[in-house]
Amino acid sequence: MVAFPTCFPGMTVPIVPDESRITALDITPEGVIYGGTSGYQTHLFASEFHGLTGTVFDMGVVQAATQCVAVCCAKTHLVAFVNGSRGGRAILVPMSRLSEDLIQEWGFRRPAFEELGECMAGEPAVHAVAEPSGNIVGTTSRHVFRLDVKSRKIEVVGEMAAAGRIAVTSKGNVVGRDGERSLWNFDPRSSSLRRGAAALPSGAWAHTLNWARDRRTGVLFTADQAGRLFSFDEASGFNGPLGQTPLAPAGPMAVTFDGRVFGFCGTEMSKLFCLDPERRTVTNLGGAASVIEHRRYGYVFGDAVTGRDGEIVFGEDDNGGHLWLYFPRIIGKA
Repeated sequence: MVAFPTCFPGMTVPIVPDESRITALDITPEGVIYGGTSGYQTHLFASEFHGLTGTVFDMGVVQAATQCVAVCCAKTHLVAFVNGSRGGRAILVPMSRLSEDLIQEWGFRRPAFEELGECMAGEPAVHAVAEPSGNIVGTTSRHVFRLDVKSRKIEVVGEMAAAGRIAVTSKGNVVGRDGERSLWNFDPRSSSLRRGAAALPSGAWAHTLNWARDRRTGVLFTADQAGRLFSFDEASGFNGPLGQTPLAPAGPMAVTFDGRVFGFCGTEMSKLFCLDPERRTVTNLGGAASVIEHRRYGYVFGDAVTGRDGEIVFGEDDNGGHLWLYFPRIIGKA
């Protein structure tokens, strides 16, 4: 693996250690990866690793924020959801490409952050995703809400106790855990929220969920508290268990172009695993280690995305956090 610091190596300084726990990631169709950190202060950053790039650009500090729970790439803006002394808030940032050639002339300009206020008064933000229209669906500790990016308006769509992360399904709806036995389902087109929309399979589900989405098919992957892995398609429901992670619980995961799932599992000293859903096999790939530029070991990770070329990018949820890149050999057609 390659552990990439939160800077332009040799040119800029990384985000300081006690503000650099990477807890939220998202990616644009062009391959720009945006992220947010947690710690003494919250930073938002942009990064690119393909072509003649290779940089992480610190866009700045979000005032009065100590935790970033989600960053969502809408069509023209990044929306970050943060918690801190001013509650659970939404922050809007215009998106733009970084330089495509960092060997030649380059320069960076920090964008202005636009405050959209609290998502729900007195409630911390929990998670959020961008749905196909470009608007955002999110959760606070007690509610599901929708943000219209163009109008900047946040509306409540229902009351629901948050239980981890949410995800976009193959049909473009948004799902989240509804108690220990089912999922709720929100249809952005009709603005309808259904409780008990899909039954969870047999397993231990009293935990915060993580999801990974296959871009090609829209199939979702998740795991129960014991590390048993399942797939979910809105048309056919859950399938599995497909395998068992080496350690429990399963943490952040992402799906590469051939349908395999890569993720970390366990606490404090996580291990990387690979799920092949077709063969229903799980491979233990061991601990994270990087020897590029300097030796570093990775133990705790907060989020994951699939890069433009099929690489898996993990955000390190630790002091002096790095972006960790893993380059699987893509099997078959992308």
